[in-house]
Amino acid sequence: MAPAERGSAVADFVMVAGLVSFLFVGLLQLGFVLHTRNTLIASAAEGARLGARADATPDDGVVRTRGLIAAQLSSRFAESVSSTEEVSGGIRVVVVHVEAPVPVIGPFGLGRDLRVSARAFSERQ
Repeated sequence: MAPAERGSAVADFVMVAGLVSFLFVGLLQLGFVLHTRNTLIASAAEGARLGARADATPDDGVVRTRGLIAAQLSSRFAESVSSTEEVSGGIRVVVVHVEAPVPVIGPFGLGRDLRVSARAFSERQ
C-alpha cells in the first residue's frame, strides 16, 4: 500500500455509511407513510360499512372509524373524520372521509395531510 493511500478506507467508509444511512431513513419514512395510509383506508372502509347498515347511521361509522384509528395509530390521526350520504347512480352511498397528518421522521415527509375516503352501499334504500 502506497503512503498516499493510508487512511483512505476510513474516508470511504464514512462516505458510504452516510449514503446508506440516508437511504435507510428514506425507506423507513416511506414505510411509515404507507402503513399510515393503509391503516386509514382500512379504518374508513370499516366505518363506511358500519354506517351503511340498516340499523345504524353514518355517525356510527364515524365513531367506529375514530376508534379503529386511535387503537391502531394514535388519537391525533383520528381528529378529522366525517361522513356524508350521497346518491351515486341512483343508489344511496355512505362516504367516510378521513384527514390525518403525515408521520414524519426527521426532515423527511410530504408536509401535507393524508386524505382518504371509503364508500359503502347504504342498506336503507
